[in-house]
Amino acid sequence: MSPRGVATPDVRERLFAAAERVVERDGPGALTSRSVTTEAGCAKGLLHAHFSGFDEFVAELCLDRFARTAVKARALAGAVGRGTVGGNLDAVVLALFDSGGPAVSGLAMARPAAALRIREALAAGAPGFTAIEEAVAGYLEAERGLGRVPADLDPASAALALVGTSHHLLMTTWPGSPDPRPAVRRLVATLVPEVRDAEAP
Repeated sequence: MSPRGVATPDVRERLFAAAERVVERDGPGALTSRSVTTEAGCAKGLLHAHFSGFDEFVAELCLDRFARTAVKARALAGAVGRGTVGGNLDAVVLALFDSGGPAVSGLAMARPAAALRIREALAAGAPGFTAIEEAVAGYLEAERGLGRVPADLDPASAALALVGTSHHLLMTTWPGSPDPRPAVRRLVATLVPEVRDAEAP
């Protein structure tokens, strides 16, 4: 799924960041191609010069943010034995809720063409929730080996519960609804009890 023409990463990110600001400030209903380019301080036609349409733009925005979280999740491998397990997991999962994440994802799901593009990209191997889940499971397995999580913890099941719940909250949270972050932190504490605050030696 590639934008039409040659889109440089800085232009894409400029438009994506502008879209998140619009959603965060004015809600998903205010997100249009014109509001994005106005917020970004760009020419009105810039978005359509790099994307085939607004549905593709919304889909690419969601996929980009999923991919960023997947990168953070894979970086958990370097955090094994460091900091706290709960803090390390929080940093990854809560990244899904940064800026206007929930509203943008909800908007994408409400636009059939955008939702289809996202499903097709994920099916083709674009990093998303499966990649995040696998990275979290691998991290928890490594921490279990160090004794920093309970020995009877099932890493795969814990990762599924954590990422699955985050996915649910991401898709059902809109501006004005309760902040999902406290619920995510409580879930992390439940899945990784007691030793989540144990400092590494």
